[in-house]
Amino acid sequence: MRHNKKFNHLGRTASHRDAMLANMAVSLIMHKRITTTLAKAKALKKYVEPLITRSKNDTTTSRRVVFRYLQNKEAIKELFGEVAVKVANRPGGYTRVIKLGARQGDAAEIAFIELVDFDENMAKTPKAAAKKTRRAGRKAKAETVAEAPKAEETAAEAE
Repeated sequence: MRHNKKFNHLGRTASHRDAMLANMAVSLIMHKRITTTLAKAKALKKYVEPLITRSKNDTTTSRRVVFRYLQNKEAIKELFGEVAVKVANRPGGYTRVIKLGARQGDAAEIAFIELVDFDENMAKTPKAAAKKTRRAGRKAKAETVAEAPKAEETAAEAE
């Protein structure tokens, strides 16, 4: 029985899976976005988010614990430096998985996983402009229609 065995084994031995997830986590930290299969992206999300949470507390112990998983000094510097500063006030959800469709060769579901705070395209979109309601649209149109005759009256008074 598989009681309380929830994680995806990804068709690999435990050592192969650990090495693969560590390599993918290093790539994600260094490049901020990687493309992989959907199953691997979901497994990587569960693997890397606790490490990012650990990096918010920059102590020797935290660095040693994260180094035990990643085994890459450059990735540790990047994680505890640039990444930790950007996610300092975020309570969780440091990564985003976006599906890209099926791969041509074997029809595997492809997705990219990225660090949320490093996506410059999402950061540029204004959130206030994206949200519009019908009432606000009607009210704005009614105000512009009401202002138009006033503008004509003031122009007539000026002459």
